[in-house]
Amino acid sequence: MSSIGFEKCVSEHGLYVKSCQHSGRQEKLIVCLYVDDLLVTGSCEELISDFKLQMLSEFEMSDLGKLSYFLGIEFTETENGIVMHQSRYVLDLPKRFEMVDCNAANTPAEVGLKLEKEPDEEAVDPTAYRSIVGSLRYLCNTRPDLSYSVGVVSRYMECPRLSHLNAVKRILRYLQGTHSYGILLGRGETGEEVQITSYSDADWCGDKEDRKSTAGYIFFMGGTPISWSSRKEPVVALSSCEAEYIAACEATCQATWLGFLLEGLKIELTGRVRLLVDNKSAIDLAKHPASHGRSKHIETRFHYIREQVSSGRLDVVHCRSEDQLADILTKALKSERFQSLRKQIGMVRAEISEDHTRRTAKT
Repeated sequence: MSSIGFEKCVSEHGLYVKSCQHSGRQEKLIVCLYVDDLLVTGSCEELISDFKLQMLSEFEMSDLGKLSYFLGIEFTETENGIVMHQSRYVLDLPKRFEMVDCNAANTPAEVGLKLEKEPDEEAVDPTAYRSIVGSLRYLCNTRPDLSYSVGVVSRYMECPRLSHLNAVKRILRYLQGTHSYGILLGRGETGEEVQITSYSDADWCGDKEDRKSTAGYIFFMGGTPISWSSRKEPVVALSSCEAEYIAACEATCQATWLGFLLEGLKIELTGRVRLLVDNKSAIDLAKHPASHGRSKHIETRFHYIREQVSSGRLDVVHCRSEDQLADILTKALKSERFQSLRKQIGMVRAEISEDHTRRTAKT
């Protein structure tokens, strides 16, 4: 790739970028390479066609046309953009795990879900349990609405019990009614400014066994979710402020990586990354560390957010708890709240009309 003018992205080694002058304009080609699968996109169709011809002359390759399926992920073009989903993969799960006739659930987890390791509870087949959870984890690539519930059941892979299996079946029941949901990649305007907005949240002492909190974050670019995470924090937080502060630091690390990725793609970011947090004490701790002696016990690695704020790369902003979109990644919610957040984070249902010629996206 380097011999034909492409540069390897330092932060993501499977990406190659080429910038060149063509017809008096600065054009760009981006290539994503994974083993023997290759995606190419760019700002000029003529350059894309030239690149494909060049590859076909050097290697035995097949041109599959516009992107529709890649590594188990489907891409459906709609009036509003492209929906990235895994419908075919989801529809296969009930057949594999004998839940074809199950009733659909409104949410992937019951409100107040608190699983524990119960040594006296009936054990289940660990191999089957790991197979189901592994399949669900792959779905999290396009389904941020599953991240929290799948993360919780993943904690019991070693010795699963009946209550853990019931929680997994609840997720499968939820998928029964939402198999076509995915992420809408909206159509951007030429020359549109690139801005990144993120949300971080934490459920203080969410795990009843070790009292560790669950942290979650989600990043948006142009209104489209591009990165999200839901995971247990590595240390026990002594307050909700500390839990939120640690979650914000996790989001800050991801923001730094995204900044390097955009730089490698030669995309200029407009302004600072905005991080929205619903805890004022955590924001104050990030902006004014000198006034907080109570932060002395917090591990040094979690103070990375202070450096990013002081250097002007990150803007930490307060938001109301009602507007905290990362809430869906930290706890089990009621149906109304869950569905509202699912819509707000940009998840839609991809539907194909009866004549299979016109596709629409519905929220």
